[in-house]
Amino acid sequence: MLLALTQSAHAQTPPSPVTIVGDAIPDPLDGRTGDAERGRAIATDTRKGLCPLCHTGLGGTAPSGDLGPDLADVGARLSAGRLRLRLVDGRVLNPASLMPSYYRTDGTRVASAWRGRPVLEAGEIEDVIAYLVTLKGGAATP
Repeated sequence: MLLALTQSAHAQTPPSPVTIVGDAIPDPLDGRTGDAERGRAIATDTRKGLCPLCHTGLGGTAPSGDLGPDLADVGARLSAGRLRLRLVDGRVLNPASLMPSYYRTDGTRVASAWRGRPVLEAGEIEDVIAYLVTLKGGAATP
């Protein structure tokens, strides 16, 4: 399945089309492996990645929500490709998901400031994935 992502002139880098295979996007969005340290900074930031608003198990100091699953062992449960699809557009798997589509630019429920552009750029998504795959069990370090 090819998921075409559209982009308005407001974003810096237009999203590239992605190929979905089963329940994953096997290839990195920008052709590179992300950096886990940068990914940790994004994932634990309540203003950038927003992950702690809904998830526990990420480490960091921000209060954590409980709408989404605990991510302390997500790297043991999901491959990089499966994580990539969930970050790019988890609604492909579950149309009723509350999780935002971080790379999709059309048909998403986002604030007007984010309409027409992805929440995270391709490299930022790859950085977050690089961090999430390190979470293999137990509490993440603060």
